[in-house]
Amino acid sequence: MSPDNIAMDKLITNWQQVKEQVEQACQQSSRQADEVKLLAVSKTKASEMILALAKHGQRDFGENYLQEAIEKITELCKFPEAQNIVWHYIGSVQRNKTRDIAEHFDWVQTLERDIIAKRLHDQRPENMPPLNVLIQLNIDDEDSKSGCKPEQLPELIATIKSYERLQLRGLMIIPAKVDTDAFTRTQQLFDEVQQANPELTAWDTLSMGMSGDMTEAIANGSTMVRVGTAIFGARD
Repeated sequence: MSPDNIAMDKLITNWQQVKEQVEQACQQSSRQADEVKLLAVSKTKASEMILALAKHGQRDFGENYLQEAIEKITELCKFPEAQNIVWHYIGSVQRNKTRDIAEHFDWVQTLERDIIAKRLHDQRPENMPPLNVLIQLNIDDEDSKSGCKPEQLPELIATIKSYERLQLRGLMIIPAKVDTDAFTRTQQLFDEVQQANPELTAWDTLSMGMSGDMTEAIANGSTMVRVGTAIFGARD
């Protein structure tokens, strides 16, 4: 069932409020508003809602569930307003998903293993631009969380650098809680990687911060916040 007009109006209002919050957080941190990109996390939400936001200028959308995402991408590609959408895969990447991810997405934010990097590289169509990737860090060393451990980062970066159909852009974290220490440590690692690898000319993205902690994340260097609930409402 398509969202009704009242729900769509509420969606646009929510989105505008989130954009204002991002701008305010940037001002408080003496940063320019265009330094932080808003990623609208649209998992479980209708294609019509994505299209409505795209018509208002939202460009980046994040999806967790592969088959659902492919259906949306296929459906929306026929709309002119959706031609500029940039699709980010932010779910867990399993081996049997890499081909579809490599063929349909512009970004993968959850790269954590060299075998997945190799498969994404090998399966990225040659007629498409390189796949933008972020390394997901398990910054709090939680057993229940996915992600590369900080001490494993140099080896994984060295591997990804050798793949011409992958473009390594930065780091992504999901901290255990509103944890500014995790944000600070991640920013330090981000800067250390940049200094140690000057050939990574596209190293420019620090994806951290969600609906509940984006202000703290922006204050600690985030360049991309992933916001779902505050824009779309509770998950279906």
